[in-house]
Amino acid sequence: MTECSILTMGRYVGWLLFIWISCLSSVLGQVSYTIPEEMAKGSVVGNIAQDLGLDVKRLKSGKARIFTRDSIEFVELNRERGVLVIKDRIDREAICGQTTPCALHFQIILENPMEFYSINIEITDVNDNAPVFEKTNVKLKISESAVSGAKFILDMANDPDVGTNGLQTYILKPTVNFSLRLHSQEGDITNIEMVLERPLDREQNEHLSLVLTAVDGGEPQMSGTMQILISVLDANDNAPVFTQSVYKASIKEGAPLGTIVTTVTATDADDGENGKITYSVSSKLGNTLGIFEVNENNGQVRLIRNIDYEKARAFQINIRASDEGGLVDSCKLIVDVIDVNDNTPDIHIMSKSNVISEDAKPNTVVTMINIEDADSGENGKVKCSINDDIPFALRSTSNNFFSLVTDTDLDREKESGFNISVTCSDEGVPSLSSSVTIALQILDVNDNAPVFLKKSYEGYIVENNVQGVSIFTLIANDADWNQNARVSYILEDSSLNGVPVSSYVSVSADSGVIHAVRSFDYEQIKDFQFRVKAQDGGSPPLSSNVSVKILIQDQNDNAPQVLYPVQTGGSLVAEMVPRSADVGYLVTKVVAVDVDSGQNAWLSYKLQKATDRALFEVGLQNGEIRTIRQVTDKDAVKQRLTVIVEDNGQPSRSATVIVNVAVADSFPEVLSEFTDFTHDKEYNDNLTFYLVLALAVVSFLFITCLLVIISVKIYRWRQSRILYHSSLPVIPYYPPRYSDTLGTGTLQHVYNYEVCRTTDSRKSDCKFGNAGSQNVLIMDPSSTGTMQRIQSEKKKDTYTHALLLSSLIFVEHYRILATAFQHHGQWKLGIFTLAYPFPYSDS
Repeated sequence: MTECSILTMGRYVGWLLFIWISCLSSVLGQVSYTIPEEMAKGSVVGNIAQDLGLDVKRLKSGKARIFTRDSIEFVELNRERGVLVIKDRIDREAICGQTTPCALHFQIILENPMEFYSINIEITDVNDNAPVFEKTNVKLKISESAVSGAKFILDMANDPDVGTNGLQTYILKPTVNFSLRLHSQEGDITNIEMVLERPLDREQNEHLSLVLTAVDGGEPQMSGTMQILISVLDANDNAPVFTQSVYKASIKEGAPLGTIVTTVTATDADDGENGKITYSVSSKLGNTLGIFEVNENNGQVRLIRNIDYEKARAFQINIRASDEGGLVDSCKLIVDVIDVNDNTPDIHIMSKSNVISEDAKPNTVVTMINIEDADSGENGKVKCSINDDIPFALRSTSNNFFSLVTDTDLDREKESGFNISVTCSDEGVPSLSSSVTIALQILDVNDNAPVFLKKSYEGYIVENNVQGVSIFTLIANDADWNQNARVSYILEDSSLNGVPVSSYVSVSADSGVIHAVRSFDYEQIKDFQFRVKAQDGGSPPLSSNVSVKILIQDQNDNAPQVLYPVQTGGSLVAEMVPRSADVGYLVTKVVAVDVDSGQNAWLSYKLQKATDRALFEVGLQNGEIRTIRQVTDKDAVKQRLTVIVEDNGQPSRSATVIVNVAVADSFPEVLSEFTDFTHDKEYNDNLTFYLVLALAVVSFLFITCLLVIISVKIYRWRQSRILYHSSLPVIPYYPPRYSDTLGTGTLQHVYNYEVCRTTDSRKSDCKFGNAGSQNVLIMDPSSTGTMQRIQSEKKKDTYTHALLLSSLIFVEHYRILATAFQHHGQWKLGIFTLAYPFPYSDS
C-alpha cells in the first residue's frame, strides 16, 4: 500500500484547502482517493489509469465506464485522459450527514475481456455551514432566590459540518451574572449549562438579555447566535432531577408512527407550582430532527416519523426537565434501531451487452451482475440461480458479484435468442427474493451467400425514355440475419461497343432497382446485356451474380422520309402526261421510307390537295399516282398535287411532297407554262453606236433560233402522234439506289438545266443536272411500238435538246446585252427543268 498527497486549490472567496488524495492499490484492483466536498465541476479526482496500472488505450478499447448503485453519479470517467473528474456538486452533508468517514463507492467496468475495479472516494468536510440554533431566541424564568452555581441548560446549535469544521465552542455575553459551562464527551460538546455566578435581584433587573454565540473551528470561522431573554422570578430553590443521566431504548425499523420508545422521569423537591415538571427536547442532534417527540407532562418519548435501519442505526436525544421556577435538569436518550428483513435483494446488471455471437466458445462471459441486500446479518445474505435448460451458467466471482457465462456451444439456427431469468433470495425469515430477465440475442455468422430469385433476368424499356426511369427490380435473398443478410446490388464492370455499361444503366445498391442512365434510341441499339452482383454485408462478404438483358422497344419517333420525287429549292420538277393518256395512266410513284420498325414503319399515301382532284389518284399502299379519267384538251397544262405520307404509329407521323404534273403533248407548251421572264423597265439614255449594233446582231441570231425551234416542235408533234398510236407496254423503272418493295411503282429520271447569269457574259455558265434528279415521261401503256423505235426516238430527243440548248444560249447573250443597255438591274430567266421521254435502259 502506498500514499501520496496532492495540493489543490479551494473554492469560493479565496479559501485554500489542502487535499490529500490517498491512492490505495492491491491485488483486488481497489483504489481509494480523498477529496474535499464542493469541488468545482470538471476538477480532476485522480489519474485512474495510472493508479490501476492500465493503458489509456485499454480504457477506450474496453469501453470503460462507471457502475454505481445510486441513480446520481457525482464522478465521471474521462477515457481520453484516463482520469476521474467531478461530474456533479458533492455535498458531504447531503450524502452522509454526520456519519464519518463519508465515502463514495463505485466500480469501473471494462469489456473485451470483462474486468471491474472497486473505487472508494472519501469526501472530506469543508466549512460551508455555519452553526444554527433551532430557536433564534429563548425565554427563561429564573427565581431571584437562585443561589450561585445554579445551572440552566441551553439549547445547542446544529452544525452539519464535522471535525474541526463542526461546532467547537460557545460564547455567552454579557457575563455579569452568568458564566458558560460546556460538557464534552469524546471531544464533542454534549451539553451547555449557563451557571449563575452572581445572585439575581429582581428589584434591580426584572429582565435580562443575553446572547449565546456558537462558533465552529473552520477557516474562516463561522458562527450563529441565539438571544436569551431572562425573567427574574421569586423563590424556587430546588431544581428537577432525572432518575438517570442516560436512558437507552430500542425500536424496530418500520415501527408505526406514535410508537412509544421509552419514558423519562424527573423529580422536584419543591411543592406546588414550583414542583411541577415540564419535559421537552432540549437538543436534536443531526439525524434526530423531527423523528421523536416528548410528552411535556409525563415524559413519554414517541416516534413521529418513519425510521430506516439502512439510513440510521441509532439516535441520540437530549431531554430537559423544567419546573415553574425555571430550574432545569437534563438527560440523554440513546435509541438503537433493530433491523427487519424489509429489503429484497437488489439486482444490478453491470454489463449492458445483450448479444453474443453464435461461434462464441464455452465459458465466454456474457454479462456481469451485482447483487446487494441492504439488510444486515442473515437478512442480507443472498443466493442466486437461473432457469434450467439453457446453455448458460451463473458463477460467483467475488462477494455479491456474479458472471453469466456460456455453458455449451450456441447455435443461432436452433435458437435465435434467450430470455434468461436470474432469481436472487436472501436468508431472512420470511425470505425475500427478486428476479430480473436478461434478453440475450444470438448473433449470426455469415455462412450463406445471397441467391437471386431467377437464374437470369430480362427487362423491357421503350425508347426515348426519361433519364433515371426505373426498368425493373432485382431481388436476392440471404438466409443469414441482420447485417449478414443485408444485400447490396453492384453493377459489374463491362463495356458495350467500347462504352462502359454504367453509362447505359445503374443499379440501386439498396433496392436492386435498375435505372436507365440515358435515353435509348431503338434505331441505334436494340438490346444489350450486363451482369449484376448481389453481395451481403458480412465480413468477409459473400456474393452471387446474375445475367440481365435489356430489350429496347420501338416508339414512333421518326416521320416518313420522301425519297422520290426529290424536292428542290429553286427548280420546278414536272412529270409530263400526254393529253391522250387513258384512265389508269401511271404518272409517277411517290417513294418514302420510315426508319422505325413494325407498324410504326407501315406507310400509307393520300392525295391531300390537287389542282383537279377528279383527274388523279394516289395508291394507298404503293404511292402510285395514276389518272382516274381520260385527259381532255380542257385540262390545265400545269397540275399541282400535294401527297401526304403517313405511318401507322400512335400517334401517327407524316410527311408531304409536292408533285408538279405537265399535261401537254410537246415540250414548248411545257416551257411556256413553267418559265417566267421578267423585264426591267428602266432605260439608259446614254446608248452607244456599238451597243445598238451588237443588239441588232443578237436579235437576228435569236430570230433564227426561234425558227429552228418551231421546226423542231412540228417534227416532235408528228412523231408523238405516231408514238401514241403504238402498242408498246409500260416498263417500270426504279432509281438505282432504291428498290420498290411493292413491285408496282416507278422512279423517274430528270435532267436539270441550270443556267447561271451575271452582268458579265464571260461568267455565264450552263450545267447539266446529275442522274439523281432525272425525270422520265411515261409512255402510254396501250402503245405497241418496238424497242428500236424507242431507241430512234431517243436520238431525236437528243437532237431536239441540242437545238433548245443553243436557243437558250442566244437568249442569254441577248439578255446580257439588254442588261448592259439598261445599266443596272438583272433580267433573270431562272432555273427550270425540262421533262422529256427517256428510254428505259441500264445506261
